[in-house]
Amino acid sequence: MRKEWEEVHTVTEELVEPPSRRVNATLTPCPVSNYLWCIGGEYFSEDRKAHFYNDVFRYTPEKDEWRKFVSPTCPGPRSAHAVVGSAAGGGKLFLFGGEFSSLNQTTFHHYGDFWCFDISSHSWDRIETKEKDKPHARSGCRMAMWKHYVVLFGGFVDPGVVTRYLNDLWIFDTQEYKWHHVEFRETDMKPSPRSGFSFLPTSDGIILHGGYCKEYVKGKRPVGVMLEDTWFLRLSILDESTPPTPSTKSAPPPPTSKNAKSKSNKNAPKPKLPIAAKWERRKRPSDAFAPSIRSGCTMALWAAKGMGVLFGGVTDEDRDEETLESVFHNDLFGYQLSGKGKWVSLALRKPKAKGGGKKKKQKKGRDKDRDDDSDDEDDEKEKEETPAQTPAAQAQASDGTDDPQLTLPLPRYNAMLSVLKNVLYIYGGILERGPREYTLDDFYSLSLDKLDRYVCLKKREVVILDDLESSDESDDNDDDNDSDDSEDEYGEGDNEGVGDEEEEELEEKTPKKDRKDKKQKSKKATPEETEEEPQPPEEEEEPTVSEPQSELHDQATAFMNAARSVEDALSTPLPGETLAMFYARSREYWAQKALNTASDTRGKQLRRDGFALAQERYTEYKPILKEVEKILAEAGLDEQEMKRGAAAAGQMAGGVGGQSRNRR
Repeated sequence: MRKEWEEVHTVTEELVEPPSRRVNATLTPCPVSNYLWCIGGEYFSEDRKAHFYNDVFRYTPEKDEWRKFVSPTCPGPRSAHAVVGSAAGGGKLFLFGGEFSSLNQTTFHHYGDFWCFDISSHSWDRIETKEKDKPHARSGCRMAMWKHYVVLFGGFVDPGVVTRYLNDLWIFDTQEYKWHHVEFRETDMKPSPRSGFSFLPTSDGIILHGGYCKEYVKGKRPVGVMLEDTWFLRLSILDESTPPTPSTKSAPPPPTSKNAKSKSNKNAPKPKLPIAAKWERRKRPSDAFAPSIRSGCTMALWAAKGMGVLFGGVTDEDRDEETLESVFHNDLFGYQLSGKGKWVSLALRKPKAKGGGKKKKQKKGRDKDRDDDSDDEDDEKEKEETPAQTPAAQAQASDGTDDPQLTLPLPRYNAMLSVLKNVLYIYGGILERGPREYTLDDFYSLSLDKLDRYVCLKKREVVILDDLESSDESDDNDDDNDSDDSEDEYGEGDNEGVGDEEEEELEEKTPKKDRKDKKQKSKKATPEETEEEPQPPEEEEEPTVSEPQSELHDQATAFMNAARSVEDALSTPLPGETLAMFYARSREYWAQKALNTASDTRGKQLRRDGFALAQERYTEYKPILKEVEKILAEAGLDEQEMKRGAAAAGQMAGGVGGQSRNRR
């Protein structure tokens, strides 16, 4: 038995390279030592494969080294989970929830398990509680440690149809190992359902800020909502003499009748909560340092200053049903947790001018004006006495390496953020360029008490291709007419996609400043034209359906009920979707397919080959799509609703202008 126990609990430790590209992992400061712990995460590769991890990494800043710990008993691979640290018992990390998808995304599920990682032994233990009343499976929730309680709030559940956001509050007692559900009256103030928010502990409670959710309106596509409200969860420990509150319900009097007794056994009173909780909404500070509204920017706790630190994020603006504009940030803000809360700017400080410092110290007793005059004179003398710079120094100055702004990380959202002592650490994140999404793998640090410059601890190995940006962003100055002409010339049938290709070639010759107006115009024009214009070549090439009508109906039913991977969803046309709409959202996929077939093909020919493959797939599915549209029409959906549904589904499958799954 002892040997079996040792085999199950044996932990291996090895010195490794920094974690591979991933997102939605956790980067947690060690509660008892000067370490960072990185757990889990996900990465969607170029071939649309989903990779989920359950790695446990430890980073030591003094040595700049990463170590990996592998245990036979550990949580399953996951992302979007929550982790919080506790100094009790030699140091522990508590992990809850998350999500997992198979490699080809044929299966997906949320986790509702609760784990404890012992920092001293590097071993995992799953916490199994007896009570049935405990948090159900979810992703995107947040946890904070207050006293000896783990406080959990919010998150989302995504069954694949409608993402359901949560605003329930749970408390786990680490001494008694029990979950408690904090319930509020309907009239009580409380935050709206959300995920991806900031959740930071203070001495009197927990600060909640921001987050993200989606609004669902019947007949329209889901709309992402960025939240910027701030709440304070006031907490206090109860003793036996404390009267019951809405969140601390007392037991009802014992029943008298047998029926009442049996009924009370079924509805036994919940145990009294150990703490009292009350939500208070904070007013938004009216200062100039508040960040713009954004999502994907969970704050890290700077405990030494009682401050939350916010970096980056993304601001999405829905222009219309076909256009989503996103602005990515790399600015830094601080939120003072005490009092009423206040935002402060954590912008990098300009380096002090060399020289003159000692002179100022020697002249402290002088008048300020005279002091300034003398400093100016000293600076002029120093300039005269300073010898000419060497060529190397001149090159360094011309490169601007002394400019701290040049050390800023790339804009991004969903970066892993953590503060250890007075140093901020930033790992990875997501950057989007056009329809492409890049998972970053760089690693930075910043001394928050100095704010002098970012230090790159690991350079970015991800190559951000600018082909689409250069072709999309290099538009033409003389050129709304050229765009309109190309659309008119290639407005229907097979040539519809080729028209887009011709437009891309025109864009390569056009200046950058006119790109946005033309890009929005072309995005809006294409679906409208394709809805109105016929597609003769497709009608001519439509194969004769030889199978019986019942068999076609069965195929259509199977099509509607099929569970598809991301690759299948991208390469399969949808009901109500025209050829142009289908090709617009899957253009990159078909170009890659064409490149795999003929690796020496480039440029215009590659796009033509890709369009031919897309047209072939569209033609193959057209009889089934017609039957699906017929079934949907019988169910009461009109043509416009089908087109809106196709546009929304196409965006979820990774089409241009669609929201990333990481916006959840």
